[in-house]
Parts: sequence; structure tokens; C-alpha cells
Amino acid sequence: MPSIFSKLLSVFSGGSAPAAPAKEREPREHEGLRVFATPIREGSQFRLAGRIEKDVDGETLRRDFIRADIFTSEDDAVEFTFRKAEQIIQQNRASLFADAVKTGNV
Repeated sequence: MPSIFSKLLSVFSGGSAPAAPAKEREPREHEGLRVFATPIREGSQFRLAGRIEKDVDGETLRRDFIRADIFTSEDDAVEFTFRKAEQIIQQNRASLFADAVKTGNV
């Protein structure tokens, strides 16, 4: 019974609990950039999310991305995050960090 009441309460309170990040994995290197998979737990699923980092003149530049893709497995979310990051890097190349802003979203 508590689950029924919890569901009813969530309808009236604006939805479920806020999304929580899943554990961060070791970064992968792609074209001289570091890619981090940081999937976001949403209930029993995981949203594709990550970041791309580049060191320039002793400073780390960072680009975060979150996509609509949802996975039932955290491992799948991580793997597809790395694939999406590679696609972002290939599509944007030099313009990804051209503005020299320390943090931003892609």
C-alpha cells in the first residue's frame, strides 16, 4: 500500500524525487580530449550524460552534455555516453572549445 500513496503524493507534489548522478567511471581519451561518462539515475533507469575536458595553458576547459536517451542498464548508458561524446567531438572539432570559456554545455 505505501507505494500507491507514494505515487499519489508524487502526482500532487510535482513528480518523483530529483535525478541523482550514478557513479562516475574512468575517463576515456578521444582525439586528445578526456571523456567522462556521468549517467544520471532516474528511478530504475539511467539518462545519458557526460562531460568532455581539455587542458589549455594549465587550465581545464569543460563541456557538459545531457541527452534524452534513457537506458535500463547503467553499463549501456556509460557505453552510449562515450559514443555520443565521440560524435560530439567529431562534429564540433576545434569549435568545441574555441570560445575558451572554462565551462559550458554542448
